[in-house]
Amino acid sequence: MKNVKAIIKLVSFLMWSGLCAPLQMIYMLFDRGAGAYRIPYIWQRGVCRIFGLKINVTGAAILTQQAVFCSNHVSYLDIPVIGSVLKASFVAKSEVEGWPIFGFLSKLQQTVFISRKRSDSMRAAAKIGEALAEGKNIILFPEGTSGDGADVLPVKASMLAPIVDVDTAMVQPLTVKLISADGVDVNTENEQAKQVRDLYAWYGDMDMAPHLWAFAKTKGAILELVFHAPIAAKEFNDRKELASYCEENIRKPLELNHKGGDTQAHNSQYQEKERVTQ
Repeated sequence: MKNVKAIIKLVSFLMWSGLCAPLQMIYMLFDRGAGAYRIPYIWQRGVCRIFGLKINVTGAAILTQQAVFCSNHVSYLDIPVIGSVLKASFVAKSEVEGWPIFGFLSKLQQTVFISRKRSDSMRAAAKIGEALAEGKNIILFPEGTSGDGADVLPVKASMLAPIVDVDTAMVQPLTVKLISADGVDVNTENEQAKQVRDLYAWYGDMDMAPHLWAFAKTKGAILELVFHAPIAAKEFNDRKELASYCEENIRKPLELNHKGGDTQAHNSQYQEKERVTQ
């Protein structure tokens, strides 16, 4: 039965993508500005519904001026999760551009593809800078890779270098917090929780196709997106100071799990909360 449900989900995903992609291609012939995010936004929401991704939003995303959202990275599934809430361009590793289906769809989202090689750091920074100069809002994963979501990997200051130079941009740290997967709470200290967490989390040497198939057989996942206080990029003296600020804020909601905090205690730390059910 689970295999049948997974097949239905994957076929639905392909059909939904086949409907939205041509519309986006036509739209982008005339406009690549803010309006070009409308169809991808609708598509991402549909993907969340198909795969059972439900999102709680804590705090508020800055929408009144250009913003750079700096988030931890847990899985390729973060893309529809965040993309169903924000209308912006993602920054992704250059390999994604060549992925079947996903690479093509990423281009329609106006994704900025960069090399993660240290030797290409200046070129990567230049590409991010170009997107900012065009007035785009961007979603950046400054850890440089994905982790299991239990903690935050060190934020790479080099990826934040072009942001400090944009006087008009606001920086807003964002935490992707996995609450449950397949109906099981992942925020407990035991082996079962880790196994369930890995149904959503995609990192290390995991292969995408088997991982997506396994996730499609589940009931889905519940996540919380925590938007932290935004701050003007010009307030930071250098990229290391900005990296430290982002890392500290992104980690806060995750630290509660290690200190025995529960969801109620977590919610009390943030005054504005909205539930979004996809």
